[in-house]
Amino acid sequence: MKQALIDHYGYIFEDELIDEIVKVGRVSKIYQGDTVIEYGQSVRYMPLLLDGAIKIMRQDSDGEELLLYFLESGDTCSMTMTCCMGNSKSEIRAVAEKDSTLVMIPVEHMASWMQKYPGWMSFVFDSYSNRFSEMLEAIDSLAFSNMHDRVYRYLKDKVMVTKSTELDVTHQQIANDLHSSRVVISRLLKSLEKEGKIQISRNKLVVLEF
Repeated sequence: MKQALIDHYGYIFEDELIDEIVKVGRVSKIYQGDTVIEYGQSVRYMPLLLDGAIKIMRQDSDGEELLLYFLESGDTCSMTMTCCMGNSKSEIRAVAEKDSTLVMIPVEHMASWMQKYPGWMSFVFDSYSNRFSEMLEAIDSLAFSNMHDRVYRYLKDKVMVTKSTELDVTHQQIANDLHSSRVVISRLLKSLEKEGKIQISRNKLVVLEF
């Protein structure tokens, strides 16, 4: 665990902080499709993502979901961090986009590390800033982009986080993430294929331009 923490967080975490994380953290292996955090769940641990990718979903009052952003190696979820610091329940659902490894840190250490380690404080604020920017981009996409552009951007984002141009995803899964219908998504994917940007096969998509 220690070497992985150094590889991903050594640029910002103090050596003493890494030693503390090794002491109190718990390594957790999750697999593609597993739910890491559920709506309404009491958050007892804050995750640091060592490898893999996780997508963060938000639910509206009608129970419909919308993708907010993806987490990659070296990230944490600022919304989960907020729940940790505020002792509140989760307002998001986190799902493994691919097999991933996490370090789960008990929430009782969050506040003391903010005072004790400047590196931890910088990491927390940087995480808030990055996730806030991504959520603004998601809002802008909803407000100003047409669905064709949103689908293409979604596919490019998945290529970035999965590190593969071949995506194991169904039309229905894309529709769920983008709060749309399978029929609409299928039509837009066909359009993207005609444009030479993707190639469609059974339950798989290959992104040709990104």
